[in-house]
Amino acid sequence: MRERGFRLIRLLEYAGLLVVLIATLAAAGQEIALMYRQGRVTVADLLMLFIYLELLAMNGIYWRAGRLPVRMPLYIAIVAMARHLTLETPDMNAWTTLAEGGTVLLLSLAVLVVRYGHIRLPYRDEDPDNIGGRRS
Repeated sequence: MRERGFRLIRLLEYAGLLVVLIATLAAAGQEIALMYRQGRVTVADLLMLFIYLELLAMNGIYWRAGRLPVRMPLYIAIVAMARHLTLETPDMNAWTTLAEGGTVLLLSLAVLVVRYGHIRLPYRDEDPDNIGGRRS
């Protein structure tokens, strides 16, 4: 019974990954079509394409490894903040711009901390009977 539960959860994960993959490809296609219709490519467009690329990479890593590195969403958040700063800076006051720059700095520091922790304390392979790294 427990094995069926694990299989069902894995199947649902793959179904969700497939939905995310299709939606990401559709959104990237819409962004490319919009750039084509406008006849130009802006820095904001390129940053948006990088976000889609990171989402695709994250999806691929999850398909291959069965787990999601915490760094990937952090990278996506950094690029999203950079895109927002690129688009909205003229309309923001100095404190908001400084706060968003500080957010990018904090996210970057989080990547360093996670990366350092991964190097110094690497994951052990998990088996279904040892979820969460607990020892029997």
